[in-house]
Amino acid sequence: MASAMPPTQAPANAEYAGDEINALVLDPGSYTTRAGFAGEDTPKSVVPTSYGSLPSGERLFGENAIHLPRPDMEIRNPYNSDGIVEDWDTAARLWEYSITSRLTGAKQTPPTRNGLNDRTGPRDENGDVEMEMEQAEDQQEQPLAEFPLLMSEAPWNPTKAREKTMEIAMEEWGVPAFFLAKTGQLAAYSQGKATALVVDVGHRNTSVTALWEGMVLRKSIFHTHLAGSWLNSQIRAMFATLSPPVPLVPHYMVQSKQPVDANTPSAATYTTFSKPPTASFRQLEEDRVLTSFKESVVQAWQGPGRLDSPSTNNANNNSSAGYTNVDYAKGLPPKPFEMPDGWNSVFGIERFKVAEGLFDHRAAYPTPTQPELKGESTLPSLLSRSLQACDVETRAPLLNNVILTGAGSLIEKLPERLQSDLQTMFPNPKVRVLANSSAPERKFGSWVGGSVLGSLGTFHQMWVSRQEYGEFGAGIVEKRCK
Repeated sequence: MASAMPPTQAPANAEYAGDEINALVLDPGSYTTRAGFAGEDTPKSVVPTSYGSLPSGERLFGENAIHLPRPDMEIRNPYNSDGIVEDWDTAARLWEYSITSRLTGAKQTPPTRNGLNDRTGPRDENGDVEMEMEQAEDQQEQPLAEFPLLMSEAPWNPTKAREKTMEIAMEEWGVPAFFLAKTGQLAAYSQGKATALVVDVGHRNTSVTALWEGMVLRKSIFHTHLAGSWLNSQIRAMFATLSPPVPLVPHYMVQSKQPVDANTPSAATYTTFSKPPTASFRQLEEDRVLTSFKESVVQAWQGPGRLDSPSTNNANNNSSAGYTNVDYAKGLPPKPFEMPDGWNSVFGIERFKVAEGLFDHRAAYPTPTQPELKGESTLPSLLSRSLQACDVETRAPLLNNVILTGAGSLIEKLPERLQSDLQTMFPNPKVRVLANSSAPERKFGSWVGGSVLGSLGTFHQMWVSRQEYGEFGAGIVEKRCK
């Protein structure tokens, strides 16, 4: 393997460093895939990871394509429940689409097929010009041949999946240089931290990763399914428990609507279909409504204590009288929400109960599709197990730099509740939960960290070049991208 270049030596023309390159950053997830150029503040391309599958075998990518009602279109996802790629062919096409649709443009037509090369020369038996352009065609068909690529991965991504990712980047896309970094690692870099305990609340998984002086402590990596998708199922279960149950009608079914009073049936005109869309399409559209409710209404109880604990917030401070945090939360102003068909209501204590299961497994709504929760799945338990796996002398610095990131972390008062629970569990060391006040930077935390890392001039020594890949194969990813 080529020796590392001294940091004081200027990079050669073939090296990739600092502002001299236009590196791409790709942050694929199970809900959206984010892509953009290193050095920018936010990703320019945010594409849904779910895709439409037609009976003909055609796959449809992008926000507009998958939300258009079509008969027989199934909605699928290339990731499994643990956030690991299962359908590699679709994942590769989706990743490429997220880059080429907004950033670099689609593949160019090869010179032999663009209709501009009808020159004289030797012809084959069919009268077509014989052109020795195989190499040129290969270059044209590799859409990212000019861009070094930095990709993120789940902290528990298996070795075979890491190698497959590098093969796709090098062989199918022809990138000149490549690097693979863990999402927790990049989220810490986005906050300027080299030592941190990163809590990443995604769509299908919430992970905890300890980072010590830039290195991921693998024994500290834990994850749970209590994440954005699980919260959606909790909202659905909460709607069903109310009396009367909350009607969940997605946008595509509503043709027009009239304003109605709170808690009264909607006065909407519904769209009729000769052949209704598939169940998977309706599930996708219902989840959009649930996500909107989650982002605008759901709130975590900020503490101290659990939602059902005796309250210290009552005016007389008389917790012995049975006054709990539930009673206090009931006195807070409720939040309104209107469904796509016009039905509307206000939600008080219900909005707190939805998120309480993240911290107290006994408070979760039972759902038919989810297994019964165990105490070890909650966020405080996950953090405790991660810290216990680290050396004793590292725990205090890690607790002083707990970073909360991911789209699921945007639940109101979630940072305050995490701070309160951790302070109760670890009263001696100073606990500090860092959550970026900017919603886009917290939502795209791992991408922003990749953007910072890929734009550093000193990062040029970290890239895995095509020459190294050709010499050592995909196995080099385990040695260079730790």
